[in-house]
Amino acid sequence: MSEVLYWEDFAVGETSEMGSHCFTQKEIIDFGRQFDPQPFHTDPEAARASFYGTLIASGWHTCAVAMRLMCDSYVNRTRSMGSPGVDNIRWLAPVKAGDTLTYRRTALEARASRSRPDAGLVRNRWEAVNQDGVLVLTMEGWGMFGRRPR
Repeated sequence: MSEVLYWEDFAVGETSEMGSHCFTQKEIIDFGRQFDPQPFHTDPEAARASFYGTLIASGWHTCAVAMRLMCDSYVNRTRSMGSPGVDNIRWLAPVKAGDTLTYRRTALEARASRSRPDAGLVRNRWEAVNQDGVLVLTMEGWGMFGRRPR
């Protein structure tokens, strides 16, 4: 395992790539059927007749992939203490079968916890861009991380 990251290791303004994911028709349908059963997520025929004209991934699916890439790229190497929540999620463009999204994280703000001297908070912005360079997802939220032992 790589070096453990603490709150002090998150530099405001720092941007890092988290990885990429290709959305397949099968996984779009499987996720849609289980978690967001709207026809344009679950039925290619119905999706063709929809506003989108094709099958698209649920926005929640794009967020779930973001969470997985967060864990794989940095969270599981930190002294994570969870999160008080996500403030903003925007689904800016549809994600279609065959689209590959590249996700990145930017640290926007960091502050020591006022109530827990062993913790600090980092506000991040996560973005996903498709293979054509189109921004399709933005999220902002806070993460709570352990502080480096003295």
